[in-house]
Amino acid sequence: MFGTDGRCLDVAVDHGTFGTHGFLSGIENIDATVATLVAAGPDAIQLSPGQAPVLQNRAGRKPALVVRTDAGNFYGPKRDDYLFSQMIEGAFERAVYYDAACIVVNFLALPHKPELFHQSVQNVTRARAWADQTGMPLMVEPLAMKPDDTGYGVDGDIEKIVTLVRQAVELGADIIKADPSDETADYVHAVEAAGGRPLLVRGGGRDDTRRVLARTHELMQTGVSGLVYGRNILQHHDPVGMTRALMALTHTDATADEAFALVAPEEA
Repeated sequence: MFGTDGRCLDVAVDHGTFGTHGFLSGIENIDATVATLVAAGPDAIQLSPGQAPVLQNRAGRKPALVVRTDAGNFYGPKRDDYLFSQMIEGAFERAVYYDAACIVVNFLALPHKPELFHQSVQNVTRARAWADQTGMPLMVEPLAMKPDDTGYGVDGDIEKIVTLVRQAVELGADIIKADPSDETADYVHAVEAAGGRPLLVRGGGRDDTRRVLARTHELMQTGVSGLVYGRNILQHHDPVGMTRALMALTHTDATADEAFALVAPEEA
């Protein structure tokens, strides 16, 4: 899933596992979505165990497969009293069967939810034990979250991000997937906390194209190894162009303006 330069753009299409209707925008027809992404040519596509065949049953050259191994209810506008992060039984076996490049699991820290953090520690260590059986790399997704008007959102506090990234490494992560910090320049501390493991930055919610590309360019300068973006590709008016723009930022010295030139103008 990593290029010869050690970098990667992984497109996350596993949003259905979190049971939030708004996450399905842009991926309602999973076959069409995956076909579009394969044509765009990212390094990897991240799918749930149930959707892995949509990619791997396609003929011809295709991006690497990353398989999600957990599901939860911590996204969306409703803040449930009971939050959970549940490992998907058989996910690892399906990842092996479908020749995945790696598996991914969340590592969650939400205010006043110690039981969810406890579940996350258990999930990460369980996934590590699974990965050790075959040598399949484990991607851990440390998420520091805070309440907002949509339920729970990103907490960009660099100290919280660094602490979770380091703990994920200590628990055995081979690859880290983490939120960006509020101040982009601070993200070098997250890269340092990863201890030489590749750190891929999450894309988060849908945003203006120019802002996304400018922020991405800044993040790439901090030493990250690439990106895991979903909605900023899948819900974009030009998902192929956006994929190619992000690939340019990931693998070349393209500026944000050069990347923007790869995206088709939005029709009025």
